[in-house]
Amino acid sequence: MTHPESGVRSVKSAARTIELLELLASRQNRPARLRELSEALGAPRSSLYALIRTLVEHGWVRTDETGSLYSIGIRALLAGTTYLDTDPYLRIAQPHINDLSAKLDETIHFGRLDRTYIVYLATKESSRYVRPFSRVGRRLPAFSTAMGKSLLAERLGTPDEVPIPQPIVPLTPNTLVDKDELRRDLELTRERGYAIDNEENYAGLKCFGFALRYSSPATDAISCSVPIASMTDEREREIVEAMEKVRLAIERMAPIDLSAPGWV
Repeated sequence: MTHPESGVRSVKSAARTIELLELLASRQNRPARLRELSEALGAPRSSLYALIRTLVEHGWVRTDETGSLYSIGIRALLAGTTYLDTDPYLRIAQPHINDLSAKLDETIHFGRLDRTYIVYLATKESSRYVRPFSRVGRRLPAFSTAMGKSLLAERLGTPDEVPIPQPIVPLTPNTLVDKDELRRDLELTRERGYAIDNEENYAGLKCFGFALRYSSPATDAISCSVPIASMTDEREREIVEAMEKVRLAIERMAPIDLSAPGWV
């Protein structure tokens, strides 16, 4: 296969390795058998088994004591940690996220767009409620999250617009699954300047997302998650005002995006 943008042929074995690792990562804590992986990837068991054994030997895939169940290995964690440790934007955003969470006593997230998903790179939890798991490293559909919608709205009507996938699998009864309704919501987000996730991703939570415009198009965003039970109009205004101030502070401190229009 040749990529039209570069004219460079892709390496099939490398592509298959990446597909396998992403599949295992997407299963989170659910190990998979060789048959399941073979069927999901459409690959012969014999060649896939040889690939898996190589990845097990190098720590990218782990197996149970029977050698029949496979899951993501510790080397993936080490690579992901390096990504977080060396990211210049996360380094700038993290102190602001911590301060904002302390000020509002709400949960603040920092995430990055990955195709049609939002990847959580940092989270500072509220002291009033703690999730039983960490959001960092998790990937959720961009069209159902405040951070994702804030970034997708920035791309409307541009060459970078992300097509709305069909069908959209609802995560809650409030998830917007109608294509026209979702587009109207993104248009409203662009006019308003921030996105609202009204229990669309997680029941009982309302979330406000703000795109960080230090790159063009914006790829990063921050959000604030608030329990519906504690939300009032006054509280919403307080949160939006505080989030807007933090967005501007992060954007002012961010490195210049040399890929933006006007830079050579």
